[in-house]
Amino acid sequence: MNKRIDLHMHSLFSDGELLPSELARRAYVLNHSTIAITDHVDSSNISTIPNLIEAIEDINDNWDINVVPGVEITHTPVEVIAKLAKKARKLGAKIVVVHGETLSEPVIEGTNHEAVQCEDVDILAHPGLIRKEDVEIAKENNVALEISGRKGHSLSNGHVTKLGMEVGADLVINTDSHSPDDLLSFQESKLIGLGAGLTEKEVMKALVDNPKKIIKKRE
Repeated sequence: MNKRIDLHMHSLFSDGELLPSELARRAYVLNHSTIAITDHVDSSNISTIPNLIEAIEDINDNWDINVVPGVEITHTPVEVIAKLAKKARKLGAKIVVVHGETLSEPVIEGTNHEAVQCEDVDILAHPGLIRKEDVEIAKENNVALEISGRKGHSLSNGHVTKLGMEVGADLVINTDSHSPDDLLSFQESKLIGLGAGLTEKEVMKALVDNPKKIIKKRE
């Protein structure tokens, strides 16, 4: 049975409903091998990363699931995305996600463009109606584009899939989980990818190969 890798989840450290340990336990029961806890940050709370890492170390030392510390840089001025991404790395974040220009929130224009140029960014989450030129930059800089399982953010999955496959950019399928009901099994996540227009082969890349590539790059 395939194990799930999900590199975009939220805990009580931001607006999620679960403690890191609760999130990890529920993910383990759903046969996840790896999750990244990527709570929303800006300059006001980025210093909480070490506290998250302490909780994650307890989990990784005792349970058979790999939990990776991360952040999601969210609704910040585009001018500080690179600064925050670099600071997150210094504080111990292994996965850096940027909250992209989703259709369901008023994200400032230019966020996608800035994020895909940043060497410390791994994933551009739910990038909305991302421009082809930004997809090309993402490919050049190894920034993966997210196909989202979250309501609202998923509205542009077809657009992201079409451009991603056309350009050859890396795609990942994440849940952006905030509550227990948001977590998805491997099969449910596979349906998200197929529904977005990925082929069976591309779904497996987005669920397995590309997430492993990101994790290996930041080890």
